Amino acid sequence: MLCLGAVVLGLLVMLSAAIYERGTHLDLVTVPGQVYPVQIGGSFDAFNTWETSTGPLPPKQSIPSHPGPYSVLGKPTITADFINKVLAAYHSPAAGKGQALYDYGVQYGIDPVYALAFFMHESTFGTQGVARETKSLGNIRCIPTRPCTSPDGHGFAVMYSWEDGFLQWYKLIRNLYVAQWGLVTIEQIIPKYAPAADHNDEQAYIQAVEHAVDTWRAGSIYVT
Repeated sequence: MLCLGAVVLGLLVMLSAAIYERGTHLDLVTVPGQVYPVQIGGSFDAFNTWETSTGPLPPKQSIPSHPGPYSVLGKPTITADFINKVLAAYHSPAAGKGQALYDYGVQYGIDPVYALAFFMHESTFGTQGVARETKSLGNIRCIPTRPCTSPDGHGFAVMYSWEDGFLQWYKLIRNLYVAQWGLVTIEQIIPKYAPAADHNDEQAYIQAVEHAVDTWRAGSIYVT
């Protein structure tokens, strides 16, 4: 009995230590059996700044008035109806939700054509990979405010809905990459978003996004 009590006490001490560490070092997200670093911002403070936002945050540094080609900032260059046509053509499980993708882009000052391009590159509009489970437009890694799944050893945030996945992506790009880091073009964003160190081909990703954007702005549905 004494031995059992000692074991229980030891477990409680370990649990208390884990809770204390999580309370003072909130850059970890736990899922059954594993722990994943939060890669979206690098710290809890950076994450909390963008995730709790309800609109565009003022940039920490001035944004050039002419940042160059393929800046994500700006008014929509495609319509909600066009987005719906693309999602339907690719048999996306998010088909019919183009208005939400469009409206969140307007709210955060990001051209929704870029959200659509990321959605295509990451999961072919939710038809491939972990996005079928997570409903995450951009395959966002684990964050403290959402459940976490790890089907292949890498943790991904599970969104509450496709609309929630759209919103989290816009918040992330506008209020972390743009507002906190001063990154506004696809060439600037991709190396942070999908770095080569994480086994990504940065240049291929950049070219794929830019090509999709050009295709849709020209009025074509299918990207070839």
